[in-house]
Amino acid sequence: MIATPRECEPAVVDGTSSRLAVTPEPPYVAVIFSSIRRDGDHGYAATAQAMIERASAHPGFLGIEDAREDIGITVSYWASEAAISAWKHNAEHAATRQHGRQHWYAHFELRVA
Repeated sequence: MIATPRECEPAVVDGTSSRLAVTPEPPYVAVIFSSIRRDGDHGYAATAQAMIERASAHPGFLGIEDAREDIGITVSYWASEAAISAWKHNAEHAATRQHGRQHWYAHFELRVA
């Protein structure tokens, strides 16, 4: 089963509604993106939503979860490392990553597990 953001299961934790990705049985690969944002939106929210929509149509994408307070954490789930590599090399995604480094993020870490 491939989960897109629209196929996530709603959950209520401490009175707050959230969505959790529905993933298949392992094995699959997780990309964990932790970040500290600079002040202001500067187009971030709209671009992030567009990237989620594009990623969800990309072969091998299984789902995504994210949370943001002082530190943002986004976990995307992929069928394989090859699928992650193909998404990494998507031209629009590459340009958006570069823009993020320059304009949106004070610091970030990327981990693949």
